Amino acid sequence: MSLTPEQEKLKEDFNASFGPAAFDEGWNRMLKHAPDMFASSVRLTSVPRKRGALSPKIQSLVSIAVSAASTYLHIPSIHRHTKAALANGATKAEIIEVLSLTSTLGIHACTTGVPILFEVLEEQGKPMPKGMEGMSKEQWAMREDFEKKRGYWNTLWEEFLRLSPEFFDAYTEFSSVPWINEGGRGLLEPKVKELIYCAFDTAATHMYQPGLKLHMRNVLNYGGTAEEIMEVMELATLLSISTIDVGLIVLETVLANQ
Repeated sequence: MSLTPEQEKLKEDFNASFGPAAFDEGWNRMLKHAPDMFASSVRLTSVPRKRGALSPKIQSLVSIAVSAASTYLHIPSIHRHTKAALANGATKAEIIEVLSLTSTLGIHACTTGVPILFEVLEEQGKPMPKGMEGMSKEQWAMREDFEKKRGYWNTLWEEFLRLSPEFFDAYTEFSSVPWINEGGRGLLEPKVKELIYCAFDTAATHMYQPGLKLHMRNVLNYGGTAEEIMEVMELATLLSISTIDVGLIVLETVLANQ
C-alpha cells in the first residue's frame, strides 16, 4: 500500500518534528490506515516536546517508566522510548535506574491494602495502635534507615512497618537500589527520580493517587516545578495511543485471513 500525497506530507511533518529515526512500524501503520488519527496523535505528542520543561532525555526516560510499568508492559513502546532515550544521550545505566525505580510499583499492593486491613480490624473490634506508638527499637531503626536511603518519610508507611517489619525492611533495600550506588545518591538527580514515580503513578493503567500526591510533593521539595510535573502527566497521557498501535495489528491480521 503506497502513501497518498497527503500521507507523504504528514510523514514529512512527522520527520520534521521527531526525526526520521522515530518513524517506526507503529507510526507507519497508523499513517496508512488512519491518517486523521496519525495527524492528531503527532500533534498531541509534539506538545510536551515543543514546550520542553524537561529535556528530551528526561522525557524519554519518563516515557520508558510509563511503558515499562508492571500495569502496562507494552514492549513496542518500551522499545520505542528506549531507542529515543539512547539517541537523546541517556546511558545504559540511567535506563536501568529508571527500570529499577519503576519496579517499585508493586508495593502499592501493601500501601493500598494495609490501611483497608486496619479499617477491617477496627470494625471487628481489634483496632491496631496508630502511628509509631509502641514501635520497637528495631522498627524505629528501620524507619530511620528508610529516611536515610529514600530521603523522606510519610505516615502511609507506619501501618505497613507495624504489621510486617521484616517485609518493610526488605522493601527498603529493594527500593533503595536506584538511590544508592558507589557515588552516593544514584545516577539521576532526586527530582528526576521523583518524576519517574509520578509518571507511573499517574498513568491510566495505575492511577495511584496517594503515591502521586506524595511524589509530586517530593518533586517540589527537590526544586522541581509545576510545569515539569504537568509535562510528566502529558507524556503519560500518550499511553493511550498504543490502543491504535495494538488494534491495527490485529485488524491487519484479521483482514489478511479473511
